[in-house]
Amino acid sequence: MAGIYIHIPFCKTRCSYCDFYSSTQEQWVERYVDAICKELQLRKDELPDITIQTIYFGGGTPSQLSITDFEKVFSVINQYYRVDSGAEITLEANPDDLSEDYIRGLLQLPFNRISIGIQSFIDGELEKINRRHSAQQAKDAVWCCSRLGFSNISIDLMYGLPGQTLSDWSYNLNEAIKLPVQHISAYHLIYEKGTKLHSQLKAGKVKEADEQLSLDMFDLLRKKLSAHQFVHYEISNFALDKYFSKHNSSYWKGVPYLGIGASAHSYNGINRSSNRADLKNYIENIETGNWSPEIEKSNIYSRYNDLIITSLRTMWGLNLDDLKTQFGNELYRYCLDEARGFIDKKWLVDDGKCLKITDCGLFMSDAIMAQLMCVD
Repeated sequence: MAGIYIHIPFCKTRCSYCDFYSSTQEQWVERYVDAICKELQLRKDELPDITIQTIYFGGGTPSQLSITDFEKVFSVINQYYRVDSGAEITLEANPDDLSEDYIRGLLQLPFNRISIGIQSFIDGELEKINRRHSAQQAKDAVWCCSRLGFSNISIDLMYGLPGQTLSDWSYNLNEAIKLPVQHISAYHLIYEKGTKLHSQLKAGKVKEADEQLSLDMFDLLRKKLSAHQFVHYEISNFALDKYFSKHNSSYWKGVPYLGIGASAHSYNGINRSSNRADLKNYIENIETGNWSPEIEKSNIYSRYNDLIITSLRTMWGLNLDDLKTQFGNELYRYCLDEARGFIDKKWLVDDGKCLKITDCGLFMSDAIMAQLMCVD
């Protein structure tokens, strides 16, 4: 199996927390769609005889594209790739793009999963992070998607927002639970360098959530969603049974995928590669035939580190037999030696088959994974 990720970088406005590659230059849309169609053709032989199980349109804001734009892309995919009849095909969307007509158009395409970027159900919080929809628009969009035929709906939420209290976060979770959604991704706000919020933080205009509040919010998130049958299958992801994101799970399980578009990353099972995060450069290089990805140098240590980062963030954990088979006794012993202190603290558990982060270790997952990684 394999997947295809297609990056759509266009946004009407830039959110104040976002450091993903995006552009508000909508005049490039038509040429960009043609470029990703051409890249799909150019790379048709990179996954020979492999059935595509997932397709994911991420961004940016993919819902900025028209139905006609998507028709072009799917026409090329169907011509050059073998897509499984039950493939999971996801669109990321903003609530204010999801009119009834647009949703009906999406349902005429192969999309069978939609991921809606909501972030908050409190208008004041949305304004602070420069989201362009209202809380009511977000709720209406979810209900409309469900009523018209989407049965696999995911929403994104954020916590640790400027001025957000535990009570505010509880309200957001309660509103999410009321909606007909099968998957919830919840991310703690990170003040990434280069973003508007990071500048505001440095200027003292906003204050970062303290560690105890962040921990309380994380605990509340897990308790509320667990009480409503959402399984915590990855650090930031919760889903009802049988609704885990197949595409994102494939990243964590080391499944090969093609990354199409400006700034997109690919993985062939051994090496990683990426396209430059430059919209104009990407389009012009595709058009002139000068396109080539940047290959990331890989060695046994980088592959080991990849396995640590991807596997330990999931409920399935790190398979110890796979670790020994792929990397030998030296790195196997290194990993277990570094894990021993965390096992003593009950932040990690070794059940003889897998190494897993425990419930009490989840909030410290970044520190745990960093300690288990190996520098060549």
